[in-house]
Formats: sequence, C-alpha cells, structure tokens
Amino acid sequence: MIGKVRRGGRVAGLLRYLYGPGKANEHVNPHLVAGWRDPDELEPPPRADGKRDFTRLTTLLRQPCAAIGEAERVWHCIVRAAPQDRDLTNAEWARVAREVMHRTGLAPYGQEAEAVRWVAVHHGDNHIHIVATLARQDGGKARTSNDFYRLREACRAVEAALGLRRTAPGDRTAAKRPTRAEREKTGRRGWSQIPREGLRRQVVAAAAGAASSEDFLGRLAQVGVRVRLRRRDDGKVAGYAVALDHHRTAAGALVWYGGGALAPDLTWPKLCVRWRRTPRDELREKVAVAARDARDEQEFFRRLAEQGVLVRLRHSQTHPGEVTGYAVSLPGLTRTADRDGRGSGQQVWYAGGRLADWLTLPRLRHRWRTGGEDWTRAEREALYGEATRAASAAAARIRDDPALADDAAWVAADALRVAAAALGNPVLAKAAEEYERAARTPFGRIPTPSPEGIRLRSAVRLLALSGVMSRDTTLTGVVLVGALTSLVSAVADLRRVQQHAAQAAAARQAANRLLTQVTVSATHPAHPQPVRLPQDPPGQPESTAREPRHAW
Repeated sequence: MIGKVRRGGRVAGLLRYLYGPGKANEHVNPHLVAGWRDPDELEPPPRADGKRDFTRLTTLLRQPCAAIGEAERVWHCIVRAAPQDRDLTNAEWARVAREVMHRTGLAPYGQEAEAVRWVAVHHGDNHIHIVATLARQDGGKARTSNDFYRLREACRAVEAALGLRRTAPGDRTAAKRPTRAEREKTGRRGWSQIPREGLRRQVVAAAAGAASSEDFLGRLAQVGVRVRLRRRDDGKVAGYAVALDHHRTAAGALVWYGGGALAPDLTWPKLCVRWRRTPRDELREKVAVAARDARDEQEFFRRLAEQGVLVRLRHSQTHPGEVTGYAVSLPGLTRTADRDGRGSGQQVWYAGGRLADWLTLPRLRHRWRTGGEDWTRAEREALYGEATRAASAAAARIRDDPALADDAAWVAADALRVAAAALGNPVLAKAAEEYERAARTPFGRIPTPSPEGIRLRSAVRLLALSGVMSRDTTLTGVVLVGALTSLVSAVADLRRVQQHAAQAAAARQAANRLLTQVTVSATHPAHPQPVRLPQDPPGQPESTAREPRHAW
C-alpha cells in the first residue's frame, strides 16, 4: 500500500473532481467511506439534475479555517492498495483512512471534535482520497511536519493488520522517483531517459571517483552537466544544483535539480564527507595524477608543484648531482610533539615508494623511457590489487564489527561504480545501480568513518584515475569482482540483521548479479561453439571461424 500527499487551496473544486467522472470516466460509484463524522450524514445529496450538492459538506469543511481567520488550506492524501491485493471493503477503507489521520497527527483517535475536519472518498480502482482542511476545530493550527513518513508508517501498519502486500518503510534511503509530469514529458519528447534519473547517474558517477569538490565539478562539466552553486555569506559553497541543456521549461529556462532532489546521499554536505582523506592518501592521489600526465622527470616535479605539493629530492652519495629518489609533503603537514615533547613542528615527508611501489623514481623513469602514456600492465594490476585488498578488509570489518560497518557499506557503492567503469563491465554497472539503496544509512545519517572505509575510498579514487583499463578477463579483474561480491554479500547480511528489509533486498540482488558474473568469468564453456563473424565470407571453413571470448 502506498500513499501520496498533495496540498491545495480549493476544497470545493477537489470534491467536485472526486465525485465527477474523472479524466477518462474512471471514477465509479463515488461515495464517502469515513470522515470526522458519520459518513452517511456527510454524504453530498443528489440534486434534481442528478448531480451532487456539495454546499453543505464544503461549508462544514471550511468552517474551522473561517473561525480562526485563515485562508483555506487543503490536505489531500491518496492511498492505494497494491495491484496484487484483494479489493478492500468500505469498512476496511474506513479503517485505513482513520489510521492515516491518526498517525499523521491531523486527527488522532478520540479527538474527532477537536482535530481537523476530513472525509475519505472511494470511487473504485482500490484506492481512496482523504480530503482535510488544515485548521483544527479547537482553534489550533494543524501540524503537517513529516506527514509523508507518518503516512508510510500508517500504510505499513494497515498492511500488517489486513494481510496486504508488505512494502518498504519510509527510511529516506530510496532515490527520488521521477514525477508523473517528468515521465510524460520524456515520452512526448522521445528522450532515452528521464532527466532526473540521467542526472542522478551522472552525479553518482562523478562523485564516486572524485577526489575533491573541484574534481567533482570538473567531471560533471566533462559530461555536459550544467552546475549552479549556492554560496553562503562567507563565500563557502552550501549547496548545488544540476541541469541538462535539453531539459527546459516552456519559457526556455533550465530545469534545475538540487542534489537532495536526486538521492539522499547526494547533498553537498554528504559529498564533502566523501572527499575527506588522510594526508598520505591525498599525496598518493596527487603523485599518481602527476605521474600519469607527465612525459619526463622535469614535468613530473613541475606538475607536483602546480598541485601545491612540496618536493624534496634525494641525491646519490657517490654522484652528488644524480637524483635517486624523492619525497613529498603538504604545507602545514607537521609532526605533533611526542611524550617527551620532541618532534613538534617537523615536516612530515613521504617517499614515493611509501605511497605505492610503482611510484618510486626508478619505476617512473622506466615508464618515461618507454614512452608509456597509459598505465602499464604492472601498474594496472597494482591498482586492481589495492582495491581488492581494501574491499576484502571492508567486508571483514562488516562481519566482525557491525557497529562500525555503515561507512564501509556506503563506500561499497562507489567501489562498484568505479570498478564497473574501470573494467568496462555492464554487469557491474547494473549491480551498482541495484546496490545504491543498500549503501545509504536510514534517515539521512552520515556514517561514522572507519579505517577500512577510508582505505577503500582511497583505493577507489586511484582506480578512477585510470579510466577504462581493459575489457579482457584477467585474473586480477576476476579477483577484484570476487572481493566486491563478498563485500556486497556482507552488506546484505548486515542489513538483514539490522532489519532494513528494502536495503537488504537491494544488496542481495546486487550480490546475486555479481556472483553470476564471477561464475561466468571464471568458468570456460565445456564445449565452445565456433562463431562466424558477420564479415566472414560465405562458405568460410569452420576451422578458421573465431572462438568466443569471455570478456567484460
């Protein structure tokens, strides 16, 4: 059972619509099933022309507003049973309506003479409309805060009481669904996807691999997403909105969506939490970017300086002019005093090999000598391996300490997204979409950071630096997908123990998809059949036909 809340200002017009034929004669036998009084007493009587007379009912509903001198405000709630549910009786719909009014606090049980005035109309199709005026009969103001979530609680309570199909709780973990107007506009224009959903996918992908707010905004600009920032009085960014060039209003203005209008974890404050990192992680990412883009040693150190990285060179003792290594640091990265009060204020340096084996100066020089403009196979496998180890550690954290597991579960969504892009794997991309809800904590809470979560996020950002690595099935790729499968399975078990049914179902669905991918990738066909390519000439001998390859 699902419910939707709308607000308006004309109770008379709404009643006429509910008792009318509808937009396509879909309204059948409209009548009241419940109200703040006996519905038989409130039922609008028929007139001589066969139409209903709403004068008395409209006047009664408007009276509390007039009594306190406020403009007419209407609360309109639609409650619908699932298509698989049986048709409910009038008495059962009345029970649904009273439970909704009680749970939302608009008309609690026992306050029929003090709370708001309301009626429930049933006109077929196994749903009802609840109409209330937002003014209490005792002169107070009706409160509607969090009415949508209270409505969700009412629906779940009625489902249990009447034996109806169970639906997910309103825990603020689901992505925002497109409105009916957005769906219809997409169909009329012939767009391939609804703008809200397309923007959510673009923002999620950009946030997954971004290392900073600047990186995030740059990734959105690369894919053609318009961004508008909202700043505070001190100039700091407080929020953002995104838009697509082709999605405009009738007047030609862009249609903007704030991050929270796309998904609960895409608000600016929650994105900023993703970009928190240790100094070592920040240095490793900056050095990796410089190493990827540089063509020689001089350009490498120049790019580090442009990113604000401090560099200290190590020279040979036998050949003083020869550079044998380097170390990096950040401005302000100094040691704190130890127990004896020593070491305070000393700069903290990280050698290239301490950041990653493939970031030592000899390895980088070999890269530049061979003219490599892309990641080498060894570097790629190192990135795979780091992500695999981090995912395995995160899965272990979830199983060993569920109290601190939410951070690892949240990061797993980014790991799936980035791995799907790096491997060019559409199965992983689909699993990432299915998993999204499982990653979010209920009611918009930000998870407590954990060492495993921080480590996995750092590995994910390094993986994102490489772009699409390869579509070939490699052992390291299969191992990475296997580690992600274990991580997602651990999250599914965690959400089940936490009794978060919708999140557990999302994680389990993603885990099953990943498990199928691992099985197919690691298993060769028992009897591979030759495949004749379209460009092969007719009559080509079967011995020269190409064999199918297992590929991402």
